Amino acid sequence: MTHENAAALLRIGELSRRVGVSEHVLRAWESRYGLLRPKRTPGGYRLYSEDDQNRVVRMQAHLADGLAAAQAAQAAIAEEPADDLATGAGPTRWEVSAATLPDSATAFRQALDELDEPRTQAVLDQLLADFTVETVLRDVVLPYLRELGDRWESGAVSIAQEHFASNVVRGRLGNLARGWGYGQGPQVLLACPPDEQHELALLVFGIVLSRKGWRVGYLGANTPMLDTIQVVAQNRPSLVVLVATAPERFTAVAPELSKLVDLAPLALAGAGASADFARSIGARVLVGDPVTAAEKLAGA
Repeated sequence: MTHENAAALLRIGELSRRVGVSEHVLRAWESRYGLLRPKRTPGGYRLYSEDDQNRVVRMQAHLADGLAAAQAAQAAIAEEPADDLATGAGPTRWEVSAATLPDSATAFRQALDELDEPRTQAVLDQLLADFTVETVLRDVVLPYLRELGDRWESGAVSIAQEHFASNVVRGRLGNLARGWGYGQGPQVLLACPPDEQHELALLVFGIVLSRKGWRVGYLGANTPMLDTIQVVAQNRPSLVVLVATAPERFTAVAPELSKLVDLAPLALAGAGASADFARSIGARVLVGDPVTAAEKLAGA
């Protein structure tokens, strides 16, 4: 067995050819999970060892067995032969060890505040390996988003920081939402009314409902009401949920909402939803955070 401190001989292209994994994926596994430990030449090129190749092969085997990427990487590293571990090769700065939920939430916030996307992804990978999706969303992601909004309003974070964090979180939520239209349970249609751009809470709500077996149709932010009505008329979902952060987003389209209620049950949610307004148009209000609201709706 080649030791980690032995000569590293492979460029990433050759390693990619040997293991059948693209260079892009290999770099992601290196940065997110510390799977690869390249040496650098005086000219700054990364060179990889036989041990790196063996870890990739072990990770591929764990992926084939159905493990998530983060878990597969951890298992591959944990299976390091004793003589390789004795070389003292430590984790890269992207590796995240198991920690308490508050510690991980702090790490998540710090990574996003520092505009550190690889570190953010690594923290999320570890969280999703250690806790349920619902726990991560309710106790880490949603509190961070609420705090981010408060800090943005007070000027404590810049527009650039807010956009960066929102886009990273939106991308990860999008991954969790893949295939959510294939459930066997009731169908729900999710949308934000016109001029409402804040959709992340709605994404979280849909992810949790999907995990409970619901089929989710997602129209997203700033959806024209005529389009929503048309989709509802065509699909006749079991429930329509609209989310808004300000009451005027709903009151401005009250006539259209009344038409919507004639086509399918309607629920309003978010800070802009009020029980009195919902009652006036024949709708209901969903209360609580998006995870809890989805669990209650699904009867969890």
